[in-house]
Amino acid sequence: MPNRRDLIKLAPLAAVAGLAGASTWARAAEAVPKAKKPLRLLILGGTGFIGPHEVRYALARGHKVTLFNRGQHSKEWPGEVEQLLGDRNTGDLKSLAGREWDVCIDNPTTLPFWVRDAGKQLQGKVGHYIFISTVSVYARNDERDADETAAVAEYKGKDAMAETLDSFHANMELYGPLKALSEKEAEKWFPKKTTVIRPGLIAGPGDETDRFTYWPVRMARGGATLAPGDGTDTVQFIDARDIAEWIVRMAESGQTGTFNATGPQAPLSMAAMLKGIGSAVHSDADLQWAPNDFLDKNNVQAWSDMPVWIPGQGETAGFAHRNVHKAQKAGLTYRPLASTATDTLAWFRTQPAERQAKMKAGLTPEREKELLAALDREHPKV
Repeated sequence: MPNRRDLIKLAPLAAVAGLAGASTWARAAEAVPKAKKPLRLLILGGTGFIGPHEVRYALARGHKVTLFNRGQHSKEWPGEVEQLLGDRNTGDLKSLAGREWDVCIDNPTTLPFWVRDAGKQLQGKVGHYIFISTVSVYARNDERDADETAAVAEYKGKDAMAETLDSFHANMELYGPLKALSEKEAEKWFPKKTTVIRPGLIAGPGDETDRFTYWPVRMARGGATLAPGDGTDTVQFIDARDIAEWIVRMAESGQTGTFNATGPQAPLSMAAMLKGIGSAVHSDADLQWAPNDFLDKNNVQAWSDMPVWIPGQGETAGFAHRNVHKAQKAGLTYRPLASTATDTLAWFRTQPAERQAKMKAGLTPEREKELLAALDREHPKV
């Protein structure tokens, strides 16, 4: 195990997000303009989904990066990255003691006591605290174009500080309320120094949930393809690289406040998304649109069996209609859908065969075939 304060110099990346060689990354990094002022960045986590994109972009911008995590997912970085070891589950944050940073980016926190413990170590030691939250904090999703002032979910348990990962995993309905309390805890320990970022669905290379990945993979396979609703429901998502790079730029600007962070730039329907993905991956898919009542009757779940999609009516009418104007005014930008689709597919195809054979979201080919046959019986094409 490396010393807690080892400054590790690692060889250049063998690949960038599993897609390209080190020379490609070097050329890309050269195209990234340097920040006006190099920062000392502390990233809590840093080896998950958006974290590696943050690290690479921060290094390209000329910042000094320190990671704090359990050291269970080692990464190779294209530059110097300091690794501090600890465990927020057990309250082991000793490696942060006596240190100072310009900005702390808190990526993985769900539990309020994680923020409390970080606050005890870092209060007065960081000038800016960026907390990555979620749009799931909102109490309701039935209002379209709701912005950051909408009410958040309330925690109704006995003691939020006593909630653990085990209790959270046993009751996923705690996710939004605990994230909302974690936001408040961040403001408590870092008053007027906190930025709260509320992402929607995050997509792109490195996503282990397959909640977006399913569609590039499925569209590339082609043929008759089950699609949800009638295609008019709006979808929202953001490429992990876009949000990661914007988070670093927010660290540079020092802008505080709360921001919804999803996309795309303009409203996008499910049909337009699938058409765009299909075009990008050169698909011959024949979309078979399944009415909501058919999906309900056959126990086809939105978001999991039909990823990205949420019905655009009733209590979920506003879920994919979050107002993101504030983030866009603060510099959030988006790469083309085609880039997200093709890069995600290319990354997925580098994964082991057993990983590719069993996606974590969407329908299996067998289940989809059964549903397509049922759909044809109930709603035959004229």
